Amino acid sequence: MAFTVDTAAAVAAHAGWRRSRISVLRRVTASDNACGCYTPARTIVRFDTAAEATSRNVEGQPSSREPARNGQVHETRVLRGAPLAANLRAEIESSIATLQASGGPLPRLVTVMVGHHPSAGAYRLSIDRTMNRVGIEHLPRTLAETTGEAELVRELHELGADPFVTGVLVLMPLPAHLPLSLVYEHLSPLKDVDGITPTNAGRLSLGLPSLRPSTPQGGLELLDHYGIGTAGAHAVVIGRSNVVGRPFATLLTQRDATVTVCHRKTVNLAAEVWRADLIGVAAGSPGLVTAEMVKPGATVLDFGVNVVDGAIVGDADYRGLLGIAGAITPVPGGTGPVTALVLARNTVAAGFAALGGSLDHVDLAIATLPC
Repeated sequence: MAFTVDTAAAVAAHAGWRRSRISVLRRVTASDNACGCYTPARTIVRFDTAAEATSRNVEGQPSSREPARNGQVHETRVLRGAPLAANLRAEIESSIATLQASGGPLPRLVTVMVGHHPSAGAYRLSIDRTMNRVGIEHLPRTLAETTGEAELVRELHELGADPFVTGVLVLMPLPAHLPLSLVYEHLSPLKDVDGITPTNAGRLSLGLPSLRPSTPQGGLELLDHYGIGTAGAHAVVIGRSNVVGRPFATLLTQRDATVTVCHRKTVNLAAEVWRADLIGVAAGSPGLVTAEMVKPGATVLDFGVNVVDGAIVGDADYRGLLGIAGAITPVPGGTGPVTALVLARNTVAAGFAALGGSLDHVDLAIATLPC
């Protein structure tokens, strides 16, 4: 794929007179990444006068200071997930006690994996650790790679009818011969802990109580925890998946942000990002959001998880954005810990839904936790 717009040149136009103050670190060529966002040809740069220092923010977490584009030292708040995660663990445990005192079931989450995929396996291990820490039983279920459509549908129906199962999560990706629509159509909405069924997605869009996708909901709660407002902000969401990008855009709109959703057909991604006060990136493309794309003071929520040379990195150039972004989530350690606990909370909320027979009851769990 190629565009007639030279994204790198557009970014340079924003930088303009600053060219003489930067040094080229590396050149990245244009490419189409696997998750739907065009990666422009770009130059990764640093300021020749860059200096690093640390300070303490209100949460006691390190912040970084480096020269911003105007040569002034600009403090970047590092939005670590650990402080919020600690609060969520305590309150989820309290919510479980409330559920059981009300006659509800002990929360149990079943993860279904069809075949074996390294990323799905790693995610399952992470889920297992999180559930064990908050007292939720996790039951892993693995189906053969050759599982057919009818067999998967039967499995989902059986789990939906099992009163001892409160939540079901089907791990992605599915084998190529199984359409994702099978999960959307046959997973019980009352047990859909990642909010992917048409019922939950539709209720989210309408502002009704629902089981919300854990990754974007976790991102929103990080913003709340650190006191970063969204009302009146211009937000750019990079990526339009059904589990992150689209629901995150919906949640931000409901919080009175003006939202632009970018994807692989977006012309001049850099110019769109430059306008943003808040950037949420979930594209599966390491280093997609670079320093020259972000205006000073913008907030960057990085949902990306990529492995590069054996290290886990996000979709944003974290080090390059220190001193430019007003706030940024690190990878790892930012949105990840919160995502896992929102999934745990959804499992408890599904227990309340089962107890009341309706998604209208999920707020009985959510009401005891940070919103």
